[in-house]
Amino acid sequence: MDVPLLDTLDGQVALVTGANRGIGRQIAADLVDRGATVYAGIRDTGADVPDGQRPVRLDVTDDGSIETAIATVEDETGRLDVLVNNAGISGPREPLVDAPVDGIDRVLATNLRGPAVLTKHALPLLLERPGGRVVNVSSGMGALGEAQSGGSPGYRVSKTGLNGLTAYLHGEYGDDGLLANSVCPGWVRTDMGGPGAARSVEEGADTPVWLARFAPDAPAGRFWRDRAVIDW
Repeated sequence: MDVPLLDTLDGQVALVTGANRGIGRQIAADLVDRGATVYAGIRDTGADVPDGQRPVRLDVTDDGSIETAIATVEDETGRLDVLVNNAGISGPREPLVDAPVDGIDRVLATNLRGPAVLTKHALPLLLERPGGRVVNVSSGMGALGEAQSGGSPGYRVSKTGLNGLTAYLHGEYGDDGLLANSVCPGWVRTDMGGPGAARSVEEGADTPVWLARFAPDAPAGRFWRDRAVIDW
């Protein structure tokens, strides 16, 4: 698809959750390379963050942490142009009947509630100028058109819900200039994906970073993989 893109992100500010490892770390690094000021959201401020990024404590399951992180971005820069909701956990892998309830609670809190609450607090900054972007890192495991079998009930439902958040944001705020999109990075060699996964972190980060470069008149409210729209 021929999509209008920003050639540079100079002067723009991005916040990436789960930025200390895996896909999130690569997304943050790639956005720095594009010229953005990048806040690396991490639960442990002692975690290693590459030079050129601004570490900010951000636990998406902690509402106080969310509010403080957004306040820090606003106080230091006065703007937010890109929010990448990347932080996520896999949760119990058993089928629902065998999955522990506390495990289901944790994955829903991290993968769905966390992005929703963080986006809520980020919206005033994202809506200050046309073309604010929300990139929700989802998964094909949450696609309704895919076979929903093989366990991981909390993860699957959380990613389906994250896609629902994307559709809601587009419907509610698209006319105000917000660009909200979901992305499936594919099966990536991370701590979650494991060493046998088919893709590198660089490949997994490619489409999320591409979405973060969307110009104000670019498409939104869609689900993407490999820079192409896929079914919800």
